[in-house]
Amino acid sequence: MLKVAVIPGDGIGEEVIAEGLKVLRVMEENDSLKLDTVEMEMGANRYLRSGDLLTDEDVALLTEQNAIYFGAIGDPRVAPGILERGILLAMRARFDQFVNHRPVKSWHPFTPLRSEREFYIDFLRENTEDVYMGAGGTFSASDPSSSVHIERGMYTLDLELNAFMDKDNDFAFEIGLLSRNGVERFAEYVMEFAKKRGESKVTVVDKANVCKQLYGLWREVFSQKGEEHGLDLDFMFVDAMAMALVRRPWDYGVVATPNMFGDILTDLGAEVQGGIGLAASGNITPFGVSMFEPVHGSAPDIAGQGKANPFGAFLAAKMMLDQFGHPDLGKRLQDAIGLCISNGTLTPDMGGTSTTSQVGDAVAELIFK
Repeated sequence: MLKVAVIPGDGIGEEVIAEGLKVLRVMEENDSLKLDTVEMEMGANRYLRSGDLLTDEDVALLTEQNAIYFGAIGDPRVAPGILERGILLAMRARFDQFVNHRPVKSWHPFTPLRSEREFYIDFLRENTEDVYMGAGGTFSASDPSSSVHIERGMYTLDLELNAFMDKDNDFAFEIGLLSRNGVERFAEYVMEFAKKRGESKVTVVDKANVCKQLYGLWREVFSQKGEEHGLDLDFMFVDAMAMALVRRPWDYGVVATPNMFGDILTDLGAEVQGGIGLAASGNITPFGVSMFEPVHGSAPDIAGQGKANPFGAFLAAKMMLDQFGHPDLGKRLQDAIGLCISNGTLTPDMGGTSTTSQVGDAVAELIFK
């Protein structure tokens, strides 16, 4: 029994998750998959009504689940960052989802490259440290305080800022932090993942030529883990990786990135593979509750119009099935998506005329064909 918390969220999240559940139920009826789902209201409507983001009651219920199937977050009625930090990032931190997994696969004919070569890259991104910790702030010489105290989870920082003071200037900063323990557990996950995929090499991305201290530790740990696991490592600077992703994505299998660089590269990868509507993401932890979601966001401008592309939600469901021991069903779902694309049953963002639910119906019919 797979226990899943279903959180449609905002905007088109409700539409695409409904179609994702449709195809999951088809597999449940025709195979050994058994689902126990509970739907939870989390997002803009609840926040505007009650001020609630991620509550203790939410956490208690989520802790009882195996996985979270998440739609989208964000609403123009709420200032940017409130919902994202208060719900999505809060869940990642609370459940220690320290790996973000973003596959980048060619979906011809929508892959916008001149080559017809196939590629399938598994981007694994460290998901809890680096610059995205929220360890930042602002200060001014006009403020009598000359230090900043920061507390973020397990980290506490006290910074003396006198050296930066300029009486005619204000400052803002974000601090990137990597811990040895954090990099070690992430690198260990990457190595095990690469071996399961049958890879002999891992590409490791950073910017160690500029951020020598931060990514010097990153390289040190990865080098040690690569040696322990007998895997070759190819270290690449993030700018070189961005160019390579456009020129020759078929040269890469497993790519490990720090948090911020991975966020940027995987959005580039989403376009290289055929568009953001085909992108899915898993926020993974071996210790508890993992979360699976499409990448496209809430798209409030098309919400409720039947135009939303559900492929990303289907591929997020595929990742969930893979993670919890049903790779055969995950493959069936991915193959059905490929057939649906080949048949031309597509939403408007991919040049089609089908509605969200029509695409869902088509994929559901193709799963066991």
